[in-house]
Amino acid sequence: MQLEIYSLIALKDQISVSLEAICDSYSSLLWDIEFYQCGCFEVYIASSPQNVSIFQRGRIVARSDDAQHFGIIESLQLETDAEKGDYLTVTGRFLACLLERRIIYPTITANGSYEDIVRKVLSRNVISAGIRNLPGFSMGTVSGDCWQNTARMQVSYDNILEWLYSLCETIGGSANVRLDRNALKCDLFSGTDRSLLQDGNPHIVFSDAYNNLLSFSYAADDAVQKNFAYVLGCGEGNARKRTTFCSGIEPTYLDRYEVYVDERNTTQEEDVTDAEYLEILKSSGAEHLVQPKTASESAIAAFSTQYQYNKDYFVGDYVTMEQKRFGLIQPRIQLIGMVESFDQNGRSLTPTFKETE
Repeated sequence: MQLEIYSLIALKDQISVSLEAICDSYSSLLWDIEFYQCGCFEVYIASSPQNVSIFQRGRIVARSDDAQHFGIIESLQLETDAEKGDYLTVTGRFLACLLERRIIYPTITANGSYEDIVRKVLSRNVISAGIRNLPGFSMGTVSGDCWQNTARMQVSYDNILEWLYSLCETIGGSANVRLDRNALKCDLFSGTDRSLLQDGNPHIVFSDAYNNLLSFSYAADDAVQKNFAYVLGCGEGNARKRTTFCSGIEPTYLDRYEVYVDERNTTQEEDVTDAEYLEILKSSGAEHLVQPKTASESAIAAFSTQYQYNKDYFVGDYVTMEQKRFGLIQPRIQLIGMVESFDQNGRSLTPTFKETE
């Protein structure tokens, strides 16, 4: 597997991308794909005048076997050592990090599918925003039912990258910016259910019984949970607009964990009815709900004959995890991150999971 290094030059509203070098002599590579946040990478390579000239900040790092994820070099660290040799550490994030350079301005009130809302935000701040444009940026493909669900919301001054991935986590989708020749394409998508709780797709089960779960740890904590929101909007005192929000059946008694959401700065525009304004408040309430905190760390077999990463399952998919020795099973758990590591010991996979309701 080779690394491809490209130069990225902005030409007003377009970009020019040129292949500068191909590298296969790195000492180690970390390739971290995340579902609910921007992924990142790290290249550790022997330092030489040639490598220093190749790996420059602002250049793009790609893998010859990955057409979806492209990193942009953000940091370089050069270390010299008379005994161990000279090494260069190259780090950065994937191209979605470019959205971090823009905020949502001015206020946007949107009503429609989540896809339409994202399109509106990106159009007004990134695509059709004059000198605020990200050159070569446009919408790509959209897949997944979650993006067709509808909502009404008002958003202003949020960092676009943070807002987008917060929305993704709320609805269960994800976003990725990829390089498509001389263009940047923003794709919206969702994961596929491959757990034992469905029969439409082949099951993916990681288990000590199948020898594809090398190590496993699990912890759960209810202390941070919030499942019922009281949302107060514009107005003063008893005249403030207010509503409540919960997901599914309203929790009661000891199962109820309440949170207050202050949305006094969310204004009601003249063309927005009271009912529509309350829907905006409800969408804010949904963003403030917090699921019980769970932590699951594991190592899975990188060269399993049963399942191959990025062929049989992908980041964002729902799978089944079980530790038969302790009688612990998580029938439907989401793979939300995967660190793929290459070094002198070979290839390893370190997944991150998120338990679903």
